[in-house]
Amino acid sequence: MTGNFISWLAPAVVLLLILGAAIKILPEYQRGVVFFLGRFQGVKGPGLIFVIPGIQQIVRVDLRVITLDVPSQDVISRDNVTVRVNAVLYFRVVDPERAIIRVEDFNSATSQLSQTTLRSVLGKHDLDEMLSERDKLNADIQEIIDAQTEEWGIKVANVEIKHVDLDESMIRAIARQAEAERERRAKVIHAEGELQASKKLVEAATVMSADPGSMQLRYMQTLSDMSNTNSSTIVFPLPMDMIKTFMDKGQAGNQPKQPESENTDT
Repeated sequence: MTGNFISWLAPAVVLLLILGAAIKILPEYQRGVVFFLGRFQGVKGPGLIFVIPGIQQIVRVDLRVITLDVPSQDVISRDNVTVRVNAVLYFRVVDPERAIIRVEDFNSATSQLSQTTLRSVLGKHDLDEMLSERDKLNADIQEIIDAQTEEWGIKVANVEIKHVDLDESMIRAIARQAEAERERRAKVIHAEGELQASKKLVEAATVMSADPGSMQLRYMQTLSDMSNTNSSTIVFPLPMDMIKTFMDKGQAGNQPKQPESENTDT
């Protein structure tokens, strides 16, 4: 009796061990790439699957979006400025078969590709473009990486440049450039204001010249403004009619005399 029980117990234990090794449970976000005697058999999951130990082999693949931190890269811009740039890459596996069969380690391969692409793309742009046109640069890097990783069954969702680090001398040079640009804009605005003011003064002079009484009113307003200020200036107001008499005489004296016509006897 005891011998029969032992003889049945050993195979049962072996069978349970084989069954435990054959049962695989894959969550919803994973797939299993199954190989039968080294040859690709299919992609299984999610849920409960069975794999024959020793004959079949399964490789788990995560289908969730993977966040890959691209290390800082030394980049020389097109205008010969050395900067350190780092970025973050978001990608996911869309074809588990190609991600396992066509590349040894898709995480490492994608990381190396993103580093080289980051240096090559940023090296074609100026420093000002790196600082002001990040959206365009992100789109260009994403397009290049996505085109090359498509063969590996990987889809690049997004690329974001995080930091562009400059040395202290370049930061001071950019600050001086920004200050000079602000001074240039201030001078242009001041010149435009002078131009507009001169046009308005010409229009005002044209309107006031049409009515002599407006000049008298303006003269009185100027005297009123000067009297409100705390100054020691002494003003002697003169009637405009008196000044006009001297001005008319001066203009008459400055006019050239017309030559008298000579009478010739025929």
